[in-house]
Amino acid sequence: MKLTRVLFVALSIAFLSSCTNDDNDNSPKGSYDNGVFVLNEGNSSGGSVSFLGDDMVTFKQDVYGSENPGDVFGKYMQNIFFDGDKAYIIAGGSNVINVVNRYTFKLIAKIETGLITPRYGVARNGKAYVTNANTYSYANPATGNTDDFVAVIDLVTNKVESKINLNATANRIVMDGDKLYISEPYDSEKVLVVNTVTKTLETPINVGSSANTMEVKNGILYVLASPYGGASKIIKVKLSDKSVTEVLFPLALKDAGNLDIYGSKIYFTKGTGVYNMDITATQPVETPIFKYTSTSQYGVMYGFAVENDKIYIADGGDFASNGKAYVYSLTGTLQKELAVGVGPNGFYFND
Repeated sequence: MKLTRVLFVALSIAFLSSCTNDDNDNSPKGSYDNGVFVLNEGNSSGGSVSFLGDDMVTFKQDVYGSENPGDVFGKYMQNIFFDGDKAYIIAGGSNVINVVNRYTFKLIAKIETGLITPRYGVARNGKAYVTNANTYSYANPATGNTDDFVAVIDLVTNKVESKINLNATANRIVMDGDKLYISEPYDSEKVLVVNTVTKTLETPINVGSSANTMEVKNGILYVLASPYGGASKIIKVKLSDKSVTEVLFPLALKDAGNLDIYGSKIYFTKGTGVYNMDITATQPVETPIFKYTSTSQYGVMYGFAVENDKIYIADGGDFASNGKAYVYSLTGTLQKELAVGVGPNGFYFND
């Protein structure tokens, strides 16, 4: 009897220990867990993805090519978005979305129908929503500014199941609850609002012209707009009632871009400079945290992000040879310089 009780206790301890170890298993899920992907836009010859580990040592210049040899990745890579253990990589110049395991980067599927110049995507509840520029007004004056749409993708079948016509131009997209918020920077002064339950347009939000980057935090949509030749501004939209407040920038900060919110700070860029301001501030700080050196004609600050107490900058270079990515501390100390692929345009964190 005593032996049985001792054996039972021993087995119970072993079982609980095993469960505890499983629950606390923080081992990497693959070669590309715990790090950042750098999306390289490339050109008509194709794009690529680079990877930098959180240890700031592990680096691979062409992740997709090394994990999927012989596969055609696509031209003019535009955006990456995640859902569960999958990453969706938009090749805007090839009308393709490559679906890979986000930790191994092995190809799972390709979404190749129902897309026309895809731009940016988000995912929620088994569906992805991808903006499509369709045609452009310079090539199609009649409908180029009104034929954009959102492709609704079933993430089980990896098929476009429907589309939501926008009667407008569409670019960046963010999601909050069941609503999509889509920037329309080229031909309007509004942010489009799409109800994903009814798949219909709701009343748009007027933010002024040239909205370029957006982010939702704590029920507020932050939009950075930089009208050509005019003052930049940050528009704050309280999504519960659509009320709008603005933070107007001085002309010295015109052409600001790359809004990113990290902690209690709003970060943005102007030229080669990185700036920040308190999220509650009513005016921006005009002195940059730091500036970096670039000789690129069109690729200055081509990609930008703030994450994990670091600032990430992508420089497009000449868009023919490999570009550069830089990692700085929040105070502007250079921590890493990387030769990535052609035209690096974005950072995507895989933690």
